[in-house]
Amino acid sequence: MNPLRVYFASDFHLGIPDYASSLEREKRIVKWLDRIKHDATDIYIVGDIFDFWFEFKTVVPKGFTRLLGKLAELSDSGINLHLFHGNHDLWQFGYLEKELNCKVYDKPITITLGEKVFHIAHGDGLGPNQRWFKFILGIYRNYFFQRLFAFFHPNIGISIANWFSANSKKNTFTENATYYGDDKEFLMLYAKQFLRNQHVDFFIFGHRHLPMIKPITAGSTFVNLGDWISYFTYAVFDGESLTLHSFDEHA
Repeated sequence: MNPLRVYFASDFHLGIPDYASSLEREKRIVKWLDRIKHDATDIYIVGDIFDFWFEFKTVVPKGFTRLLGKLAELSDSGINLHLFHGNHDLWQFGYLEKELNCKVYDKPITITLGEKVFHIAHGDGLGPNQRWFKFILGIYRNYFFQRLFAFFHPNIGISIANWFSANSKKNTFTENATYYGDDKEFLMLYAKQFLRNQHVDFFIFGHRHLPMIKPITAGSTFVNLGDWISYFTYAVFDGESLTLHSFDEHA
């Protein structure tokens, strides 16, 4: 049996800021997947793979064929593939699970890998405050509003959603890439609160775009995976320790 080797990445945001830039980033992600496929036992993509994704009953957004094909290849080869909903691509209704034979999570999970306990989540809406963001997220996750959006013709609905998504990213990118300190970071506060009830060795988050690995206590570590817009970062767990890396496609 192959030794455990688990990879984590998040926040690809494919689709922005334009087709050419997104395609270049997609090709870089595929190169990374090609490099790790020889030893990966599990791959976790922790949300916001796409900057917008909505599965109509018979239609999905066009594009991203290189990534989806590569993920299907890895899954078919026996690598365990895990995808998380992000706040930009939470409208997944079974297509990716069926086509990629992967597990899809819409909530945080707590699991054991090797002998270590992991708590994994995209990170959106977790922690204190953020009232306006949580209100908007509640609308996005509401079944009624999802079905209402599905009545739009895809050409109209996807165009509107892409416009809102791109403008939202312009307003929040700096905020999501700035660390405000242990006493203010909502994901750090969330992790500390979680530890009051259960031990966790590694908290794995996306969403905030700033790559970081930081001890919370002597036995617990906070990890933010960064993004593939500015940092091209990912984490690796070998069964004992976890490390954070930046992908160099020319190395």
